Amino acid sequence: MNIEVEIRSFISKEQYENLINYFTKNAELINKDYQETFYFDSDEDLRIQKNDFFSKIWLKKGKLHDDHREEIEIKSKKEDFEVFEKLFLSLGYNVDIKWFRNRHTFKWEDILVMLDYTKGYGYIIEFEKMSTEENKETTLNLLKEKFQTLNLPISPKEDFNKKYIHYKENWKTLTL
Repeated sequence: MNIEVEIRSFISKEQYENLINYFTKNAELINKDYQETFYFDSDEDLRIQKNDFFSKIWLKKGKLHDDHREEIEIKSKKEDFEVFEKLFLSLGYNVDIKWFRNRHTFKWEDILVMLDYTKGYGYIIEFEKMSTEENKETTLNLLKEKFQTLNLPISPKEDFNKKYIHYKENWKTLTL
């Protein structure tokens, strides 16, 4: 099972706080985390991340904001983040974007729920579930049904693409 199926929505600060309260009562808190993620100027979606627990290199195949994509991930010690950055810079990649995110991760009925605040970008809720290639559409439909039970609209991909482009062009000033 290496196909990540996900849906997400932009939410307000008030919704974010209400959803944290809801999931604290109705789900299992996996962790609270601070993440720094660097996207590289690669033909693929190549990233490194340092969080409160570890560092990782990861590659997401397919297009950004697709409902399902193959994901390859290599975890390492938190201290390795700077080595990862040096490695990719030495290979000729440049850091395209930096993200600074506070994340709450819950497990809710076999679904991972992430509630994020990303500096300069905003508040997001994301549902994620790993699947096989054969079951990815069924998994996607399950996630959509669960979103509906919370009366959450799924933000259109176009909204995410516009916000992403704006952030990519302005992240250095948005994250001061």
